[in-house]
Amino acid sequence: MIWGRQGTGGLRRSGRSCLMPLFALLLGSVLVAPVSAQMFSDRPPPVPPASVPDVPAGPAMNLAPSSGPASGPSLPPPLTAPPAVAAVPPVVAPQGAVIPNQGVLALTARFGKDLPAVTGGLVWRVFSDRPDETGNMKMVREDRSATPNIVLPPGNYVIDVALGLVSAVRPVTLKAETDRESFILPAGGLRIEGRVGTSKIPQNQISFAIYKGSQFEVGERASLVPNVAAGDVVLVPEGTYYIISNYGDANSVVRSDIRVQASKLTDVIITHRAAVITLKLVSDRGGEALANTAWSVITPGGDVIKESIGAFPKVILSEGEYRAIAKNEGKVYERSFNVVNGVDGEVEVVAR
Repeated sequence: MIWGRQGTGGLRRSGRSCLMPLFALLLGSVLVAPVSAQMFSDRPPPVPPASVPDVPAGPAMNLAPSSGPASGPSLPPPLTAPPAVAAVPPVVAPQGAVIPNQGVLALTARFGKDLPAVTGGLVWRVFSDRPDETGNMKMVREDRSATPNIVLPPGNYVIDVALGLVSAVRPVTLKAETDRESFILPAGGLRIEGRVGTSKIPQNQISFAIYKGSQFEVGERASLVPNVAAGDVVLVPEGTYYIISNYGDANSVVRSDIRVQASKLTDVIITHRAAVITLKLVSDRGGEALANTAWSVITPGGDVIKESIGAFPKVILSEGEYRAIAKNEGKVYERSFNVVNGVDGEVEVVAR
């Protein structure tokens, strides 16, 4: 999810007003942070080579249920589950039940103060408030339901809840009664795909990296999510992000700013201006490709864009002018060619 420096492209955001269940909104390439409220790195990203025009966004899809406790969104299942931690199986109290000498943690989460409740995709963990002999805080319960009622002996605990990359933590003192705790998780969904013209780029040919903030902010940062596959849903805290999109492994790279809203799923379409080019070294035009050929694709200024070895390698290039240099049996051949946006083609170099 790797990247070249040359390329131009655009961004389009689309939204839909229909609802989607959130209980499956744990996504690919997302690690659930066990403690902190927002797991980010503050290292700034690389400075982009050129600005990408910002396009007005349409309405985002609502991730929250429309009404009633049973209605709720449904998004793709997670590609990476939260890390498994051994824990005592939870004891769940029936609604309104009173258990002698035990307390009940009644837990809920919302997307925001005035926003709907989160109906799925949550990971609740309850820890002892004192570290054990190894210095770690012992997890005493884990639950993945939306509104768990967890039975525990009275005492001091730390509650951690996570939804994708959004998490919150809170200490509680539990007595022999029901303690109702509600958490705010301002999470929004982000789903990305790439296109050339009106054609969707296959998932195995494109990847995305997500960074916190705008691409125009000064400084270097590490990626928040380094490798997102097309079509996967990423849950992140609401805010501004930018995406680096790589079509192939040469120079078709696009950078795009995006805004994520809490409880909304934002669909992003990133447009590349590129094409797939097949290289062939032949003895005569239209002939068979010669094996064991070393290839270099360079710009008119002499910058090397891609190197490979093979009879007919494929390379994805941004639109523009290039030269193909073929080396075979100690001899060097070359040819200039142009790449037109969306027009895949074959470039023959004649060994003469």
